[in-house]
Amino acid sequence: MRGRLPARPLSEVADAAVRVFTAKGYRPAGISDVAKALGLSHGAVYTYADSKQALLYLALIRVLDPAAAEALTPPVAAPSPDRVVALLREWTATRSGFEPIAELLARAAPTAAEAELAEVIDGIYGFVEENRTVLQLFARCADDLPELAQWYYLETRRGLLDLLGSYLRTRIDAGLLRPVPDVAVAARFVVETVAWFAMHRHGDPDSAMLGDEDCRRTVRDLVTAAFLRGDRAAA
Repeated sequence: MRGRLPARPLSEVADAAVRVFTAKGYRPAGISDVAKALGLSHGAVYTYADSKQALLYLALIRVLDPAAAEALTPPVAAPSPDRVVALLREWTATRSGFEPIAELLARAAPTAAEAELAEVIDGIYGFVEENRTVLQLFARCADDLPELAQWYYLETRRGLLDLLGSYLRTRIDAGLLRPVPDVAVAARFVVETVAWFAMHRHGDPDSAMLGDEDCRRTVRDLVTAAFLRGDRAAA
């Protein structure tokens, strides 16, 4: 007779949930997908999380605070949507790509515009690269969960775009960066370029040969150069 299988660490279940929800999104994913990823029966998963909502919560905790995920007691229950949003806002308050740009906006316009813009680009790149697992999970599930979409798209992503747009506009108005046809489009160009190289290329087999540091330095160099005035670019 086959003996009882030993219990899996909750962190292992959480990691499987992260992979499943990131690959499939929230609505298409099922408990059976997580069970398959773990090599467990459908029913066995309920000993670790009492619902699909609880599995998503476990996945979120795992990417936001791995130590906190390991401290949970199974079976994990799903909190209210308000609690999930509060958790996300707490994370944003401590790990955000906004602060460096906000600090630069509060300063007087610099004379070394190229160095300052390179600092902005590199700061956004570092934030996306460091948190790419978190951001991919958020983006994949946001379309199915209104409270997550509100936080991810309206409060966080759009907030970064607006702040970056304000930064570019003030430096363009000061004559430090070259005029562009549309500042909002320019801000999105920056963020989407960074996002592809810092995050999305990791899922592209044809880009596996690109080194992390090579990508970061090249994006910083080329995106910065795109905004330099002709006299500065030639200097």
